[in-house]
Amino acid sequence: MRSLLVRLLAALAVVSICSVAATAWLVVRTTTRAIQQEQAQALTDDARVYDTLVGYAATHRNWSAVAPMVTSLAASTGHRVALTSQDGTPIADSGSGPLPARASATVDPLHDLSARIDARAVGPFLLPPAERTALGAIATDVLDCLRTTPAGDRSEPGNQVIRDARIVIDPSGRPRVETPGADLDSDAACLRPRGALATPTATERKAIAALEDLVNDCLKPHNTTAVRMSPDFSWRWDDPGNVRVGLGQDKTVDSCVLASRRTQLVAWTAPAAQLYLTTPGVSPAAGFDLSRANRLRIVGVSALVLLVTVLVGALVGRRLVRPLRALTIAASRMRDGDDSARVDVRGHDELTRLGAAFNDMAARRQEAERLRRDMVGDIAHEMRTPVTNIRGWLEATEDGVAVMDDALVNSLLEEALLLQHVIDDLQDLSAADAGELRLHPAQVDLPELLSQIAATFRTASVAMVADAPPGLTLTADPIRLRQAIGNLTGNAVRHSPPGGTVTLSARPTGDTVTIAVTDEGPGIAPDDLPLVFERFWRAEKSRNRQTGGSGLGLAITRKLAEAHGGAVTVQSPPGAGATFTLRLPAQAP
Repeated sequence: MRSLLVRLLAALAVVSICSVAATAWLVVRTTTRAIQQEQAQALTDDARVYDTLVGYAATHRNWSAVAPMVTSLAASTGHRVALTSQDGTPIADSGSGPLPARASATVDPLHDLSARIDARAVGPFLLPPAERTALGAIATDVLDCLRTTPAGDRSEPGNQVIRDARIVIDPSGRPRVETPGADLDSDAACLRPRGALATPTATERKAIAALEDLVNDCLKPHNTTAVRMSPDFSWRWDDPGNVRVGLGQDKTVDSCVLASRRTQLVAWTAPAAQLYLTTPGVSPAAGFDLSRANRLRIVGVSALVLLVTVLVGALVGRRLVRPLRALTIAASRMRDGDDSARVDVRGHDELTRLGAAFNDMAARRQEAERLRRDMVGDIAHEMRTPVTNIRGWLEATEDGVAVMDDALVNSLLEEALLLQHVIDDLQDLSAADAGELRLHPAQVDLPELLSQIAATFRTASVAMVADAPPGLTLTADPIRLRQAIGNLTGNAVRHSPPGGTVTLSARPTGDTVTIAVTDEGPGIAPDDLPLVFERFWRAEKSRNRQTGGSGLGLAITRKLAEAHGGAVTVQSPPGAGATFTLRLPAQAP
């Protein structure tokens, strides 16, 4: 039993470890995923707020009208959005209270997070409506030309008209035509409208001229040749013999171009501002991370949960094992032959019901053992008397004391027939117990059968009455049914007083037929009624042949009734005789 407790505790420990580990893994994984999602969402919200405010600064000369935008961004992200100037002067704030010590970012369209100029900061390159309209018409002509006009080698596979060309509007308002996947450098089609679309407008020429002056002023201290600027901010040397063109070919020029663009745009954009992003009600330092300290906390809590689980499991295990130990001890005593072994039953749980079932099993086993011992003694008693008589008379004949005349032979034959009767009864019971009792159903006329049985058992001192409605039939084995009713009738005649009456009756009751045998004898004591159908049971304990048979007749009757799918019962009011009732199905099962 101790090993059972150890195994139970080990199982609880394993289950606890697995559950704690699984819970910890799930919590860590879920928390990590939640943190990652929150961080990703926060970064997305922060990026959207930053990009929106940079776009505002790139297209406005000051921050005077930014307050509604700040309020809208705060409402959509759930953050507190605040803007201050570089010296800390408040510009716009969606909340109240002190701001963090450090700003989340600097909003400057001329120096974005990549140290570049935001593309939306166009300043003097912003086209007026008239120029936009004119360029829009030219872009439409280019688009129509590319989509509908074949030229050159476009009749070859892969050089058909460009149907997926589209117009894209730049931040300055200039339209341009994009042709995804198409190379127009070697294509001579639509050159005229494309050239017209690429020609700078008056506004752009003025802005480019101003930018060239700024760039060349920047280059003078470096003793560098002057450059010419293009609308796309590429440059070339202002020297016919120098063919170097474009950005990235001279770091000094590139640096001057970038600085000159910022100088040109500074009057067209809002000044740099400090951006503060916080979440109301949440401390920025409060957060869960998978640091070493947090992992140690998880391990510590898991160990504490495991310890509590093991302690509770030990207490519950001891409570479970205690009745099991008592049950094991009782079973061992029963194994060693102590039929009085019982367990103390308390409570209403499953173990209590198990103990009650064990006690009931022990009581039944004790009763079965008592019946077995009684049956063995009864069989020995039933067979000893005729065997002793036969042996005694044979020895007397052998010694010459008795003469083997007809009377002695008849007596010995009677004793042998008695032995044969007991053996036949035991054989019938054995076949019934093994389920090998053979039945041969046939249609039985009950009035005729009861009349025959009454005539067989009629004596001078006991009257026989057969009562059955005419035409009542039953499907059963005629021989076995006659044997069962005969056993009941023989007992009734044996216990009826002189002048008494034994009644055999049969009645239909729905799908069954009830056959009753009633006598007017002294009846059966109430304490003996449950034992009537036990083997070798007799009300007269001396087992006198004058008052009873072998004690197997009623047991055989019960087996025969069960073999027919029926049952047999007995009723006996004190001092008023007994009634044995056979209830059999009208049709054979």
